[in-house]
Amino acid sequence: MEKALADLQPGALLVVLATDPMAKVDIPLYCRQKSHAYALDESDGVYRFTITKAG
Repeated sequence: MEKALADLQPGALLVVLATDPMAKVDIPLYCRQKSHAYALDESDGVYRFTITKAG
C-alpha cells in the first residue's frame, strides 16, 4: 500500500481490499500518520478502504 501511494499524485485515490480484521486498525492509523484521508466500507468480512493521497 505504501509503495502504491508513493507512485500516485496528491488527491489520487487508492482502493485497498482486506480481510484481516487488524486492517481496521492498521490502515486508519497509517492514514492519520501520513495525513491521507480514507473511507471504510465493510461487507461480508471484506474491508474496502478508499484512500485519498495527501497533498
